Amino acid sequence: MKKLGFVLAIAGGLAIGSYTAVHAKLPAPAAKSDAEKASEAEKAAATKAKDTELNAKAHDKAVANYKKGKGIAMDGKPAAAPAKADKK
Repeated sequence: MKKLGFVLAIAGGLAIGSYTAVHAKLPAPAAKSDAEKASEAEKAAATKAKDTELNAKAHDKAVANYKKGKGIAMDGKPAAAPAKADKK
């Protein structure tokens, strides 16, 4: 019975400790200077441009794959229809 009380006391202490750790208030982050803000905005713009370019490439590849699978010509002309055998 003593062991059970000890285990419950340890479990309760861990529960209370984890609760207080989760709900602890953290200090506010340091204020950013104008140079840091500008640098961060520049990096975000570069990342957005790169992502847009990669997305466009992936879109073009998907369209080409779709057209290839459907038999649609890529040069804007309709694909040649398969020749039909004459029935007589």
